[in-house]
Amino acid sequence: MSISKAIAPHLPYLRRFARALAGTQAAGDSYVAATLEVLIEDPSMFDSALDPRVALYRTFVGLWNSVDINLKPEAPAGSITPVDRKLESITPLPRQAFLLFAVEGFSEAEAAQILDTDPEAVAKLIDVAGREIAEQVATEVLIIEDEPMIAMDLEAIVEGLGHRVTAVARTHSEAVKAVTKTKPGLVLADIQLADGSSGLDAVNEMLASFEVPVIFITAYPDRLLTGERPEPAFLITKPYQPDTVKAIVSQALFFERRARLRDRPSVTA
Repeated sequence: MSISKAIAPHLPYLRRFARALAGTQAAGDSYVAATLEVLIEDPSMFDSALDPRVALYRTFVGLWNSVDINLKPEAPAGSITPVDRKLESITPLPRQAFLLFAVEGFSEAEAAQILDTDPEAVAKLIDVAGREIAEQVATEVLIIEDEPMIAMDLEAIVEGLGHRVTAVARTHSEAVKAVTKTKPGLVLADIQLADGSSGLDAVNEMLASFEVPVIFITAYPDRLLTGERPEPAFLITKPYQPDTVKAIVSQALFFERRARLRDRPSVTA
C-alpha cells in the first residue's frame, strides 16, 4: 500500500492533534501540510514497520519538535477558549504526551514510539501534565468504591495529582449522604457496591440535582458500553493502571465534560 493510502484515514485526527498543539486551525493545518510535503520529498521518513497512524504522528512530531520555539512554554493568547488556555499552560512535552494518550487514544507504548522515547518516560510526562492541569482545576473528589484497598489506591492517586478527597462511600446511601455535605468537582464511581446497591444509581441521583464529571470504574465495561445512549464519557476497566487513572482524571477535569446515564436498574457490574 502506498504511503498516501496508508495515512489518508488518519489525516483528520492528525489535524485535530496539530490544531491542539499549535493553538489555531491555520497553524495546525500548516504543520500537517508541511508533514505531507516532507513525506513526499523523503518517503524514508515514514517508518513502514510501524502502524500507519503511529508512523504518521511520529513524522509529524519529529517535524514539530525540530522547530525550537515549539519546545518552549507559551503565554496563553487573549482570544482563545478556556480549553485552549488550559492546554497552553501545560509545558510542551507533557502536553504532547497528554494529547496523544488522553485525546488521541494512543497507548503509552504507541505514544513512546511517536515521541521516540520509552513508555516509562511517557508515563512521567503524563504525570507532569496531570499535575499541571491540577494546578489549574484542583478540585474535591468523591470516591464511590466498596473495596478498601482499591479505595485507598484511588485516593492516593488523585491526592497525588493535587486534588482533595472529601469522602469515600461504600454504598449508595453513603454516597448520597456525602454530597449533601460537600458537592464534589469529580466523582470516581464503582458500579456494584458492597451492600448490593448500585454506584450507577447513586451517580444518577446526584446528576439530577447538579452536574459533575464522573469516571466509572468497573470490571465489566461491556455492560455499560451497550450502544445505548447516553453512555459514560469516562470509563476505566479493572484492573487498572495508576497512570491510566491519572490521565483520565486529568482529561475529565481538563475538558469539563459531563457524564450522564439514564436509570438502568438492570445494569450490574
